[in-house]
Amino acid sequence: MPITILIVDDSQFFQRVLSEIINENQQFKVIGVANNGREAIEKVKSLNPDIVTMDYEMPMMDGVTAVREIMSTHPLPILMLSSMTFSGAKITIDALEAGAAEFMTKNFAEISGKGSAIKKRLYDTLLALSKSRSIHCAPNEDNRITCATVPTEKESDCVTRSTINRATHPSTNPVTKTPVSSSILNKKTCGKPELAELSRKVKMIAIGASTGGPLALSELLRSLPESFRFPILIIQHMPENFTLAFSQRLNKQCNIEVKEAEDGDYIQPGRALLAPGGKQMIIDKKNKNRIKVMDSKAEINYKPCVDISFASLSNSYTDSVLGIILTGMGSDGCDGSRLLTENRSTIWTQNENSCVVYGMPMAVDKANLSNASLDLKEMSSYLNSL
Repeated sequence: MPITILIVDDSQFFQRVLSEIINENQQFKVIGVANNGREAIEKVKSLNPDIVTMDYEMPMMDGVTAVREIMSTHPLPILMLSSMTFSGAKITIDALEAGAAEFMTKNFAEISGKGSAIKKRLYDTLLALSKSRSIHCAPNEDNRITCATVPTEKESDCVTRSTINRATHPSTNPVTKTPVSSSILNKKTCGKPELAELSRKVKMIAIGASTGGPLALSELLRSLPESFRFPILIIQHMPENFTLAFSQRLNKQCNIEVKEAEDGDYIQPGRALLAPGGKQMIIDKKNKNRIKVMDSKAEINYKPCVDISFASLSNSYTDSVLGIILTGMGSDGCDGSRLLTENRSTIWTQNENSCVVYGMPMAVDKANLSNASLDLKEMSSYLNSL
C-alpha cells in the first residue's frame, strides 16, 4: 500500500507540480488537495491521509492555525513548505511549535524544474515521516569521519570532509563496542553515581538534532535555570535565516541565553550557541573558549553538521564533553559520537518512543556508543542534576 499524501496549498500550479513529483514514486500517492487551512481540516477527517504537506500563507485559514487544529483533533505528520525569507522562517518556527513534524523550503524554481536533488530530498523526508519511530539509517562506511581533525585558518577557508580525513589521531585507549538491541537500549538509564562523575568531569554540552529537533530543544532548554553552569553548543539541521529566527525564539523562551553563533563568540556557562544554517561550527584551535564559524564545501551533506562539530570538540575537550543526540532522520552525529567516546566523553541519546524520527539516535545506539537512552523529561531532570 502506498503512503497517502494530502497537499494543502492555494496555488494550483504548485498543487499540480508537487502531485506529479510525488506520484512519480510508487511508494507514495496523492489522494487529495486542499486550497486553504479550513478545507485541509475537513479533508484530513474525510480522507485520513498518512501525511499532509502544508503551505503557510493561504486565504480563509493560514497553515499554522490549520496545523494547530489538525494536531489537536487528528494528529499526523505534517510537512511545512516554507519560503527562504526570515519572515517565512519565523512562521515555520510557529508551525513547528504547533506540532508540524518537519519543513522544507519552498523553492518554485527547483520544484518546477523537478530536479533529482529536490525529488530525493522530498521522498526521503516523506518516507522518514511515514515511518516515524522505525527509521533505519546506518552510517555510510565510505563517507565516515575517521578522525578529529579540522582545518586551521591557514589551511582553508572552508571545512571539507577531505580535510577532516587528512590525518588520523587514534585513541590511546580505544573503546570496544558490541551491538545491543533496541529493547535493552530503551531500558538503559543514567544512575546517580554516573551523574556525580559527570558533574565532576563535564565542561561542555553539545546537542545534535534534525527532524523534530526544534520542539525537543525547546523542551530541554526551557527546563534549565539561569544559573546553569555549563556552556552548550547546538547543531540543528536548518538552512540560513531559519537558525537566526529559531535562536531568537529560544532566547525569549529560556532562562539561559540562546543566540545564533558568530565567528569568535565566547563559550561560557549558561549560554547556548546555535550553529548557523549553511555554515560549520567548530572550536577555535588557538583558544578553546571561542568558536569558529566557517564555510562548508558542497560535498558535506549537512550544513551545519553534527559530526564536524563533535569531531572538533573531541580534539579540544577530550573526555569532558556530554554529547546529546536528539530526534532526526539520517545518521549525522554517529561518527562524531564515536570520536568523543574514544576520548572517554559521554553520549546520551533520545529514546525511540520520544523521537519524532528515530534515525540519528538509532545510528548511535546501534553502534553501542550511547551511555544512556532517555526521554526528554529524563534528560531535563539529569541535566538539572549535574
